[in-house]
Amino acid sequence: MALLSMAGASMAMDASWSQPRKPFRIYANTWYVGSEGLSAILITSPQGHILIDGTLTRNAPMIEANIRALGFHLHDIRVILNSHAHHDHAGAIAALARDSGARVVASVEGARELEAGGNDPGDPLYGDVPRYPAVAHVETVRDGGVVRVGPLAVAVHDTPGHTPGNASFTWRSCEGSRCRAMAYVGSLTAIGRPGYRFSAHPQVVASFRHSFRTVAALPCDILLTPHPDAIDFMAKVAARDRGVRPDPLVDADACKRLAASASRAFDAVLAKERAVH
Repeated sequence: MALLSMAGASMAMDASWSQPRKPFRIYANTWYVGSEGLSAILITSPQGHILIDGTLTRNAPMIEANIRALGFHLHDIRVILNSHAHHDHAGAIAALARDSGARVVASVEGARELEAGGNDPGDPLYGDVPRYPAVAHVETVRDGGVVRVGPLAVAVHDTPGHTPGNASFTWRSCEGSRCRAMAYVGSLTAIGRPGYRFSAHPQVVASFRHSFRTVAALPCDILLTPHPDAIDFMAKVAARDRGVRPDPLVDADACKRLAASASRAFDAVLAKERAVH
């Protein structure tokens, strides 16, 4: 399972971040409406929908077109959630909220970051990532809180480290009597601006440790991430669509493995910093 750094992805995958992708059903009422390289997830119900993440600012028309292509209406989106307030996941949220009329909801720290357009001094990448249109009037939900729209219930889990407000989300999607635990895990990579040392920020280190434990314990039949390539998601979708069985997307240990892999990568970052200094 590859864990792509944001910096590495920005160099190697920038074209895919805005590359159109035909929207598709992930499972039951959970749909993929993002680009080839950046996730945006739509959870639907007859009483209204929840959208998770907005990708890049310039991708707003693409995401809106994808939602319409599936037969859904923008004005039925009631809530937009954000995993973390970097430009590649939050850039389009202001436009999507304006066009849909949806409320924007984020973690307490995430709301502050969104309202600042990503200009957060507490972000390890502060000053080294692009700004984006600030989001006005972001509502907050605390760790363990649940965002509801009609029958939809999305639980919010604080998973800070990558950014102070990084969050993950879990919900259930059902096809008839068969339900799956869906998990959208915010980025767990330790990427900092030039000269930034994670080992010099004990609270950030503690935040990462907390997040790895949290993610490992999530209900998680189907794992989703902001960068689909981080878990080879598109390859699994292609295999599923070819009829590979069992369904490659269904893996109850996926969150545990992601957390373990991210923890090892973080340990390697700290070891490298100790070796240099």
